[in-house]
Amino acid sequence: MKMHFLEGGRLRMRRSIYFAGAAKDETMELPVHATLIRHSRGNVLFDSGCNPEAAIDPQARWGGLSKVMTPIFAPEQTVLWQLKRLGLEPDDIDVVVCSHLHPDHCGCNVNFRRATILCHEAELAAAKAEGAEQQGYLRSEWEQPQGFQTFNAEHDVFGDARVVLLPMPGHTPGMTVARLALERDGTFILASDAAPLQKNIDEGIAPKNTWNLDLAAQALGQLKTFRDGGDTVISGHDDAQWQALRKGTEFYE
Repeated sequence: MKMHFLEGGRLRMRRSIYFAGAAKDETMELPVHATLIRHSRGNVLFDSGCNPEAAIDPQARWGGLSKVMTPIFAPEQTVLWQLKRLGLEPDDIDVVVCSHLHPDHCGCNVNFRRATILCHEAELAAAKAEGAEQQGYLRSEWEQPQGFQTFNAEHDVFGDARVVLLPMPGHTPGMTVARLALERDGTFILASDAAPLQKNIDEGIAPKNTWNLDLAAQALGQLKTFRDGGDTVISGHDDAQWQALRKGTEFYE
């Protein structure tokens, strides 16, 4: 099994969301990424990043949300373009896993028409709820023609313990991480926004843009246990970590 980290966009956000005491006008840049898992039984994409159109006209694509998380990337810095570099088209993806349904994590889902789209049932319910748009759920981003296959507990994608989905609510009601067991490079935990920065794991404190702070703290504790046990925990938006990873055509296995 091989694992490729792919560019999925880049955002500018207020630093005070992640760092208490930061000035309100101070900003920081956050990478957005997706992960391609090449399993013997199919190609899995964990998250699909930002839609390329958000780079061209953020207001048209994301509305007011584009002022909260401002796109600062080019269309080619998104998943569809990155897959082409690996010789893959959208129809080559068999499974798309949604860590959650915010637009910087599911923006390219609509392109994967052959894929089974996996999502926690609580996350889908949250996205469909009244007032969901005010919680960052944009129907134009998360909805796609074939619908979702949902789960509500730990889910082993292929039944061989190589790609296992672990619900960790907190950031959102159905926030889900993935545990990947690689033969050579060990176990990786794709934490997405359960731990957007490694700092969140270090301190056990979730950022301000969190649905339930108590549950988020529990999730961070679980992730710290994984990390202390030797697993590599990949944060959703940690730029220092992102810069150090193998990316694109380079891979882990």
